Amino acid sequence: MESTFACIELNAAGIDIGSFSHFVAVPQGRDTEVVREFEGFTEDLHLMAEWLKKCGIKKVAMEATGVYWIPVYEVLIEQGFDVCLVNARYYKNVSGRKSDVLDCQWLQQLHSYGLLKPSFQPGEEEGQLRQLVRHRANLVRWGAKHAQQMQKALTQMNLQLANVVSNILGDTGMKIIRAICAGERDPKKLATFRDGRCKNNVETIEKSLHGHYRAEILFSLKQALASYDHYQEQIKECHREIEKKTSHFNDKSKGQKIEKKREAKKNNIGFDAQERLTRMLGVNLTEIPGINALTALTVVSEIGLSVDKWKNSKAFASWLGLCPGTKISGGKRLGSKTKPCKNRAAESLRIAASSLYRSQTGLGAFLRRMKARLGPAKAITAGAHKLAVIIYTMIREKKNYNDLGASYYDQLHKDRAVQNLKRFANRLGFEIAPKESPVATC
Repeated sequence: MESTFACIELNAAGIDIGSFSHFVAVPQGRDTEVVREFEGFTEDLHLMAEWLKKCGIKKVAMEATGVYWIPVYEVLIEQGFDVCLVNARYYKNVSGRKSDVLDCQWLQQLHSYGLLKPSFQPGEEEGQLRQLVRHRANLVRWGAKHAQQMQKALTQMNLQLANVVSNILGDTGMKIIRAICAGERDPKKLATFRDGRCKNNVETIEKSLHGHYRAEILFSLKQALASYDHYQEQIKECHREIEKKTSHFNDKSKGQKIEKKREAKKNNIGFDAQERLTRMLGVNLTEIPGINALTALTVVSEIGLSVDKWKNSKAFASWLGLCPGTKISGGKRLGSKTKPCKNRAAESLRIAASSLYRSQTGLGAFLRRMKARLGPAKAITAGAHKLAVIIYTMIREKKNYNDLGASYYDQLHKDRAVQNLKRFANRLGFEIAPKESPVATC
């Protein structure tokens, strides 16, 4: 049965990406074989591009499968093809008919009808920055695993260091761990490494360092410490590479004076990222409460230096996965849960929103009200959504952030509630008037 849809793009092909080989489908009549399989070697990818040119193909659609699509995408872009990278969520094959050949033909058919929407892809330099920032996040995560192994080894030897210092990776904790790995066992000498800022006194720390030193656990502690130090050096080297990469972007600040925000030591990335990001964007995102230089760098590395790819802030928040879902049938809302989306920028914004519970700002007041009404999890998503809208507006309109404070937001919410009460009372035939304050008598 022939399709009733009009074919918009006659020169479209579809590629089903695999780890070992790729299946490519072209329109009927372009070759004796309309579906061919190519291996994943670079030489075969160039043969694929030559075959597509021979078939008169101009546009290609492929699914973003893992990282296997990257070499194919790069080769086809170099050869001048218009490549549409498709999110697997936005297209589905016919139920019960699933194979590599059918997948590539289904992609080719949908693309020829203009039914596929390309996924967002940053520019070349922005993509390089994204790769470095993502690699840094991996290094931090891998280093954290070895920090957990160090704490586990200390606990196994009944060294209760984690209970008397706020962080074993701080000055006090690391000096004591290094001394233990160097052969020191005397609790009094180990307690002398206490930093002056530590809340617990020397006697408490000394009491926590009486334990059972076992050779096999000490060996694992030394190995974990060496691995942790290795990753810290790798992170510093990655910071230097990120600094080099950010220096290649044009200056859009127009001499804007930057009011730098004081940040925690753990968020230090080795260079003045606040100033560098302001020059890249033309606005200072760290002015927003909860947004530090590391969060701003993560967001910029994921979305690029422009938000023109999204027509408005709603589309931007939807791409981040921070909008309520629209699951409606028969006029009845079946659910409003946000769609599953693993977006690193959204994760950073959620972490930033969770830090605003005690903030005496408008965003802090908004988050507290959402928490009372929706609960903590949904409140964090709502706060991250508001942060995303602010970031979109600042980058698009090149406007600085202006925080009016928690009192302004609370008064605004009160005025809105009063107006709603007045409208409701008018529908019932009543009027609402403010309560008069009692007059003081002598």
